[in-house]
Amino acid sequence: MLTWVQATFLGLLQGFSELFPVSSLGHTVLLPTFFGWGNVQSAPTFLPFVVMLHLGTATALLWFYRDRWIAVIRAFVVSAVRGRLSHTPDEHLAWMLFFGTIPAGIIGAVLEKPLKQLFATPLIAAIFLIVNGGIMLLSERLRTRQQTASVAFQGDTLNGPRGVVALQGDQLSMTRGVDIRDGAPGGGSLGGARAAQVEERTRGIQDLTWRDAIMIGSAQALALIPGISRSGVTMCAGLLRNMGHEEAANYTFMLATPIILAAGLLEVPTLVMAGGSVLAIAIVGGLLAGLAAYLSVRFLVRYFQFGHLDPFAYYCIALGVVGVVFVAVHGG
Repeated sequence: MLTWVQATFLGLLQGFSELFPVSSLGHTVLLPTFFGWGNVQSAPTFLPFVVMLHLGTATALLWFYRDRWIAVIRAFVVSAVRGRLSHTPDEHLAWMLFFGTIPAGIIGAVLEKPLKQLFATPLIAAIFLIVNGGIMLLSERLRTRQQTASVAFQGDTLNGPRGVVALQGDQLSMTRGVDIRDGAPGGGSLGGARAAQVEERTRGIQDLTWRDAIMIGSAQALALIPGISRSGVTMCAGLLRNMGHEEAANYTFMLATPIILAAGLLEVPTLVMAGGSVLAIAIVGGLLAGLAAYLSVRFLVRYFQFGHLDPFAYYCIALGVVGVVFVAVHGG
């Protein structure tokens, strides 16, 4: 049976790591090994406990996006009854969430247990944490390369060979010899720090097609492997469809909500049958997970207004390397 210390730690860990792009499942598999807790996942009380953690996380996401979810659900029902899409923002978002949820729902229902049984070992989790970091770094580099090429192409096409696109307010203006890092004459360079780079108009949720939604939603299924982050790979898929970081994050968190909620609700009978003492620990864990998830989503939505995935990628790689070394030395 889980102790109160373990329940508190795992509840907070689930709440933060489920939304941060660092893989909650990878942390749940790897960190107990560091602490000498053994395989807590094999305890009969662990599944009911995880059920409540998922419910807590999903509740936090529903509450944070409550206004959008109310509008989306209403729009989905109206659209379904009408039998056609009117292309309002709420209806479009509703159907993009619907199409995006289908792949992960189907794949998860079929492959969740086999994949977790196959890969849920500390060494595999550590290796895939490194892979997770590599995916995020690669996605950021590919997106930056695409944007730089696009901006350079627009400059060459619209303003001659030396043209550079400078972003002024919400409009793109064509100038010559302008340093895009500060808008002052001098450099005209497209290189340098990422903060110096111009981002052309990125796609928002309103620009997604059903094919985009299915592709981005399919990325969630990779999170069935411990060490691969649901939010991380889903955001990467959005970025590679030319979404901005903030829009990709919002779509990712809303897209994750039905999957996380379903994972909890499907196992509610297991939770009810677990008994009073297990239920008490699970409730505390769920409350802590919900609190941590709410704080996480508030932070991440603001962070991705200007931030990128790189810091989380380096963290995953570092933790994965430490995990591989630890398992090699101590076993596990």
